[in-house]
Amino acid sequence: MNQEIQGKTSQSDSGNHSKETRQKPDPERRKFSSESATTTQSKSSLKTPNVKDKKIFTKKDDKKSIAGKQDHEKRTVREKRSLKIKENKANHQENKFACPKSDDLGWVNRSCVNDQAVKGRIQDLLTSRLINADHQVEWLARSIQCIDLTTLAGDDCPSNVARLCSKAAYPLSDSIASALHIENGLLTTGAVCVYPARVADACLGLERLGANIPVASVATGFPTGQTSLKIRLAEIEFAVQSGAKEIDIVINRELALAQNWKELYNELVQMRKACGESHMKSILAVGELCNLTNVYRASLVAMMAGSDFIKTSTGKETVNATLPIGLVMCRAIRAYNRKTGFKVGFKPAGGIRTSKDVLQWMTLMKEELGDDYLTPEFFRIGASALLNDIERNLAGHFTEGYFLAEEMPMA
Repeated sequence: MNQEIQGKTSQSDSGNHSKETRQKPDPERRKFSSESATTTQSKSSLKTPNVKDKKIFTKKDDKKSIAGKQDHEKRTVREKRSLKIKENKANHQENKFACPKSDDLGWVNRSCVNDQAVKGRIQDLLTSRLINADHQVEWLARSIQCIDLTTLAGDDCPSNVARLCSKAAYPLSDSIASALHIENGLLTTGAVCVYPARVADACLGLERLGANIPVASVATGFPTGQTSLKIRLAEIEFAVQSGAKEIDIVINRELALAQNWKELYNELVQMRKACGESHMKSILAVGELCNLTNVYRASLVAMMAGSDFIKTSTGKETVNATLPIGLVMCRAIRAYNRKTGFKVGFKPAGGIRTSKDVLQWMTLMKEELGDDYLTPEFFRIGASALLNDIERNLAGHFTEGYFLAEEMPMA
């Protein structure tokens, strides 16, 4: 099958799937040095030494000895490269918050997407890679800890934020938790997501419950981002000061549509700095980027700027999270991981309402990125109604029936 995502840039020989944790923001470490670029060059960059150079060879050297010396030099380069990779791994393990950045925007401009190959891959996933029915209960229970339980309504107030926090801390009824042999209170959602003005309410609600759940906040003029950069940065700082551990920012779609990747990169770097030690999730608003190539390129730029997650949508666009878009973003994550050794998380959001939906997204993650990504650290689902449907399906499994919404407790 044709290569789904055709990036015309060469990749590092190391190509390792790093399992390291994220770093705290460090501007010096985030930039790729010329030394690092040199040690990761391909073997083709090794030049054949000049046989006439007496400093390297003597007249008595024959072809066999020349070949031996060349092999020795190649081994030396490989050893240096291996040492550099080990040093990078050690550095990655020191801290856990930020991804590195790079200004290799030529890589972005050379990347493109084969739309037909994307459709073919999704068709394969939906027909031959489905989760066995016998294992769906375990997968649904696992998905709960990856949900960012969200309320982003105009009438949000302390009382409904408190109810949201209670649902996040105790997502299943006692009877279902008991049937799953889970002590209620140990299984929680991945985060609670609210507007900046409600962050303090969410932090207080979770503290009262004794729940160790991070609070996520949208920011930067969500959902449109149509405010000045100064105001967007100030909103991030306000959310962080209010207690948000995760910030969902929106990118400037105008810059993405104009292919002005350098300016977009610069904006995101400033947002990353404003987030401090809080995780930054970059919302691409994929429904407004016109095509899959733009989605892929915007994903790369967001990761280069230091995003800890890339997120599909605000949930307010006409087109939100779809599997083809998710596949393209996962391939961008995989390419970035192979090039840099850093793992970036993925968050689909918008339109994910049923257990069937979440199982399809988990299948995509498993097949494209592997089991290591099926954790709250690297996979989140933005949803508000999904948890209720998961609970109904789990209840139906233990009673051999499917509960209607009116038969379930109020969330």
